[in-house]
Amino acid sequence: MKNINTRTGGSARAAPLVQDSNSLLVHLHCVGLVFCLSVSMTVHAQATSPSDNARGTLNRTENMTALNTVDALRTTPSPATPKDDQSIRPFHVHFSDEALADLRRRVQATNWPDRETVNDPSQGVQLATIQNLAKYWATSYDWRKVEARLNALPQFVTTIDGLDIHFIHVRSAHKNALPMIITHGWPGSIIEQMKIIDPLTNPTAHGAKAEDAFDVVIPSMPGYGFSGKPTSGGWDAVHIARAWAELMKRLGYTRYVAQGGDWGAVVTEMMALQTPPGLIGIHVNMPGAIPVDIDKAAASGAAAPPGLSAEERHAYDQLAFVYTKGIGYAYQLGLHPQTMIGIADSPVGLAAYLIDHDLRSYEMIARVFAGEREGLTRDDLLDNITLTWLTGTGISSGRLYWENKQPFFSVKGVTLPVAVSAFPDELYQTPRSWAERAFPKLIFYHKLDKGGHFAAWEQPQLLTEDLREGLRSLRSTNSASR
Repeated sequence: MKNINTRTGGSARAAPLVQDSNSLLVHLHCVGLVFCLSVSMTVHAQATSPSDNARGTLNRTENMTALNTVDALRTTPSPATPKDDQSIRPFHVHFSDEALADLRRRVQATNWPDRETVNDPSQGVQLATIQNLAKYWATSYDWRKVEARLNALPQFVTTIDGLDIHFIHVRSAHKNALPMIITHGWPGSIIEQMKIIDPLTNPTAHGAKAEDAFDVVIPSMPGYGFSGKPTSGGWDAVHIARAWAELMKRLGYTRYVAQGGDWGAVVTEMMALQTPPGLIGIHVNMPGAIPVDIDKAAASGAAAPPGLSAEERHAYDQLAFVYTKGIGYAYQLGLHPQTMIGIADSPVGLAAYLIDHDLRSYEMIARVFAGEREGLTRDDLLDNITLTWLTGTGISSGRLYWENKQPFFSVKGVTLPVAVSAFPDELYQTPRSWAERAFPKLIFYHKLDKGGHFAAWEQPQLLTEDLREGLRSLRSTNSASR
């Protein structure tokens, strides 16, 4: 393959698990982040109209006129923003003390099940792990720390196709920074990407060069976090991709790149297929690169096709494991997301559901809550789970699986320049041969020897380095991008 920047970091480890296929998971997608809250909560949103993710009665504060602030206490959405309003409104996060106290009370009141009858995670989240998580959550975890970090970042809301879209937008101080829109996945949120913001926008503070700088846009997908919850069907990955192109246009960017993993990779590849004006290339860390026939064989439980290389056979075995052992949540959410009412009532039930995404990630999470040091911390994990609980986005985020009509892992026909990072503990580690076949303009491929499904969250330095190197050839010093 000509003109490919290729790096190899080492061998891949055994099997990650979970995600969906062309034929089986038409309604599904990567991880199942079914969030729902049944907490009284307050969101102070510096916006003319906050998203309807905060459940409860709206009470305006006395200083609302001065601060343009709305207190949202649980279920009733704010007054609708006009569909043709293209304004960009500042956004500020604050949940009430009452909401946090209610969360702790619910965690402490959990009705625990019997212990699993095996000594491994084959029956799901182990009782010791979830009890360790709950104990730390109820007694030591401090939501206010991540709330402060969020509010230290420039956050905004704008209305696209009638829905409030929340996003972080950080412009680099360096000249000719390359704009990049980054999309999270399930069961994730903007929390996943917070570690890579400063290394990308302020590279000289992290050992890189000024010419490696990016402007960063990180939106919350519809139904997730602080974005609005769709009240009718149609917000699938294709629609989200169009909305992201509109967002970048609204921000004044005329030349930019896109990045994503998990659902974010699907949205990013949909953007590449739509080729909106200004999009010049993409980076994905969970690419749709599996040949269609091989994806169908893995999904059906068939034996590996003959003629696969060692790397391809390893990826096939990972996929086969995913399809047979690792996508229960994807089937459930793809069929009946509304049935997952229990995770709207129990924060511990929600937490168990969210950490049971894939085997490798779960094993790491179990070690973290057993006191071991890993790429993620207890606070990292609980920041994401708590955001999901407090915003009441369990069911609404899970509906993305139900909406989906796109293949997740297989080739989609992207012809724009593509950079790929292949992590060993991803659901499958993309072989270079498949990446080359899937992306005719593959400009970068790196097979790493460390890291898993939540790359930006777990291995931010490795992903940041790949983004700098992988997208470097797309930079232009004489093209105005903002």
